[in-house]
Amino acid sequence: MAGEQLGVLNALDVAKTQWYHFTAIVIAGMGFFTDAYDLFCISLVTKLLGRIYYTDLTKDKPGTLPPNVAAAVNGVAFCGTLAGQLFFGWLGDKMGRKKVYGLTLLLMVFCSVASGLSFSSDPTAVIATLCFFRFWLGFGIGGDYPLSATIMSEYANKKTRGAFIAAVFAMQGFGILGGGIVALIVSGAFDSAYGAPAYIHDRAGSRVHQADYVWRIIVIFGALPAALTYYWRMKMPETARYTALVAKNAKQAAADMSKVLQVELQAEEEKVEKLDQKNSYGLFSKEFARRHGLHLVGTATTWFLLDIAFYSQNLFQKDIFTAIGWIPAANTMNAIYEVFRIAK
Repeated sequence: MAGEQLGVLNALDVAKTQWYHFTAIVIAGMGFFTDAYDLFCISLVTKLLGRIYYTDLTKDKPGTLPPNVAAAVNGVAFCGTLAGQLFFGWLGDKMGRKKVYGLTLLLMVFCSVASGLSFSSDPTAVIATLCFFRFWLGFGIGGDYPLSATIMSEYANKKTRGAFIAAVFAMQGFGILGGGIVALIVSGAFDSAYGAPAYIHDRAGSRVHQADYVWRIIVIFGALPAALTYYWRMKMPETARYTALVAKNAKQAAADMSKVLQVELQAEEEKVEKLDQKNSYGLFSKEFARRHGLHLVGTATTWFLLDIAFYSQNLFQKDIFTAIGWIPAANTMNAIYEVFRIAK
């Protein structure tokens, strides 16, 4: 197989684990970190949104988001994610991983900030604006998700490819943890500075107006790792597999990977044409189904089943903890402290 493969791709496959591998893990992994932070930080502040915008002071319990509104706030980003995966996955094959990955990160930065700046005198308008930008945030996340994994896969060597991709995916856990830590710090600081009585003691006073800043800061913070990832990703060259096999620029692929691997590589432009003629078949072709169909169905099915538990657990964890008594009753806390207890 090595004789049929381009020298630059073979060099990547057999390369010893070195510094650029870990750089790729961090850069691609930060994409997953940001994805998880942005998707799940909203579950930490939905109860706060209910207190701020839907509290009726004549009732014994603080306000909560109506079921349809809660479903929209929690789920709209995932609708965008589905659309973004299909669109940016296709676009990444057309324009290249580097350009499209940068585009998704910029979209995530903008929509994270815009989500936190959803201001209006009408509570319904605030939630509607938040949902609008959360959808497009999810659209960007949908592009970042497959591209991060693809970039790591195309940079990795054969021996440790699986371990490197697993390391990238593991950053989702750190993103969820990061969301909890940010929420703890922000809510703890605000509760310390603007301490308020519990709802049961002072219904109006339990919801200080500064509480409105808490959820906005937590949501906006997701723009920071995305912005940092964009800077470092733009310093990396396009993956050699895309440059050589899709863009048909073997010379550029060899030049890029010569710098990365610090070895001299030949362009082999004639071999690119031969490989293209030999391996050309469509996504929905019989040849693709014969070669990869079973693997694709198996991976997609198990991943789908995993995500049912993974996403539902993280989105509705606060409700589960409240039901089993791990979080005190809402009327025994003020608005900001409730965020602290949920994050804790």
